[in-house]
Parts: sequence; C-alpha cells; structure tokens
Amino acid sequence: MIKTTLDSKVIDTLRDLPDMIPVFREYYEDWTIRVFNREQHECRNYLSPNRREFFKILLITKGTGVFTMGLNTYYIDEPTLLFIHPNDIISWKNLSEESGGYYVLFKRAFINSHLQLKAVIDKFALFTDKPKSVIRLNEDEVPRISQYFDRMQEEELSNSPFKDDAMQAFLQLLMVESMKVARHPKPDEVTADYTHIHHFFDLLEKEISSINYNAPIRIKTAKEFAGSLHMHPNYLNQLLKKHTGQNASTHIQNRILDEAKALLIQTDWSLQDISHSLGFAEQPSFTVFFKKHTGYTPAEFRRSF
Repeated sequence: MIKTTLDSKVIDTLRDLPDMIPVFREYYEDWTIRVFNREQHECRNYLSPNRREFFKILLITKGTGVFTMGLNTYYIDEPTLLFIHPNDIISWKNLSEESGGYYVLFKRAFINSHLQLKAVIDKFALFTDKPKSVIRLNEDEVPRISQYFDRMQEEELSNSPFKDDAMQAFLQLLMVESMKVARHPKPDEVTADYTHIHHFFDLLEKEISSINYNAPIRIKTAKEFAGSLHMHPNYLNQLLKKHTGQNASTHIQNRILDEAKALLIQTDWSLQDISHSLGFAEQPSFTVFFKKHTGYTPAEFRRSF
C-alpha cells in the first residue's frame, strides 16, 4: 500500500487553480447543483482546506491516485465512490494520466428545498459518518452507479422546469444504490507532515468560520497559529511551503480575504463591523489590505455584486 500523501510533490490549494471548478468567482453564482464528467475536466493535484458551500459525490472509474479526507488517506486504483462533506479537509494526488468518472456538487440550499433528499442524507449519513464516506465498487457495479450521474447530467442540460426535482430524485436513488453495494475500505494513517498540515488548516477554518462582531478573530499571525499548534513558526512555514508552495502567513491572509469577500456580499454588515470581526484595529487598515490584494476597495467590491 502506498503511504505517501503530500510528500513527493507540491499540491496546489484549490483557490490557486483558476481553471478548476468551482473557483471563487463561481462561489456566488446562482447555481444549486452541477454535474461534471471527469474525462472532460482535468484531474489536478489539489488541496481543499477551507469549508465549501457544497456537498460533493465523486465517482472515480479510471485513474490512480491518493485521496486524503481529514486524517485518513486512501490509495485509489479501482472504482471508488466518495461522499465529501462541505467541512472536510481533502486532497487529491494524481498518480496516472487516466481520468474517468463523474462528480456532482450541490449546495445546502438545494438540500433544504427538497426535504425528502435531506431525509435520505440524514438517514444514511454517508457524508457525516466518515467510515461510510468511501465505497469500493466492483466493475459490474460501476454502470449501476454511473447511470444516475448520466441522468442528472441530462437533466442539468435540459430546459425542463422540473430538472431540479428530477436531479434530487436521482441523488436519492444514487445514495440508496450506494448503500446496497457498499464496501468500505480501511483507511491508512496520513504522514506526520500531513497531520501537522491538517491541524493548521483545521484551526484556521475554526478561527475564521466562527467570527462575528462579538467574537472577532483571535489569532491571525503565523507565530500565533504555530503557538496554538505547539510548533515553532519556522517549522510550520517549512512544512506548508514544502507541501503547498505557500507559507503560513499567505494561507492566513488568503483565508481572511476570502471571508472578507463573503461578508461583503452575503451580509449587510457595515465596513466597520467587518473590519473589526476580521481583526483589524481600524477600518482604513482593512481597506488598504483589501485593495492591495483585490484592486478594489471593500465598498467598490460590494457594489460590484
């Protein structure tokens, strides 16, 4: 069994791959469910450390790679089905040029608007009960699973007013069929390096995702994060630079920037409230930071949406 995860090659963070789907510019687009063919969308090495607004079901029918979910890693060289929760920290390392299968992305809003789908998701717990989230398939089981991705893709491309209803029904059938054929492989432990990387991104996400005016970000420097992780800042930077190509300060900065964009677009908070929540002592400091990295002031960015 291959034990490597992030050791032999830098893995890009998802936000730095502008040609991958979804990227940040699509984060706010008006879609609730999308289906993709892996043969048409290049499979890249990537790390997705931040919470996402969508659930993902990934069917791998061709190709070899190492998939990491949380602190578990799976060597994939046979058909595999993966159920990925929005909060999962995941990575994929491609070990072959072949790529086959599908993936479907659907947002929480899609689930909430289809209560029967929500009930099936809750009942089977494929996204939340992590030992269930990875399913090995036999070759003769692949067509039984693939048909639901095919049908969802057909509905997505149609102009039918009932396409969302049809797609959610196929999602339910996909999960039922998955439970019928389920064989759950035993995961391997990840390397010590990746354990430290996972803990960094997990802490970063917890810090950023829970902020509000009454609970602003507590720590925002590489030194503060390293201290919370009981690591030397130089060692933390060395690990992140080696495996992702960026140091801790860059990852922290990028995550704060993404959250700033989300708050500017998705809330009616004042600029003062947003800057305070993100740990800036004064609003002008936030404005300078935001414009430096986006080319827009916060007010200009908010108006553009």
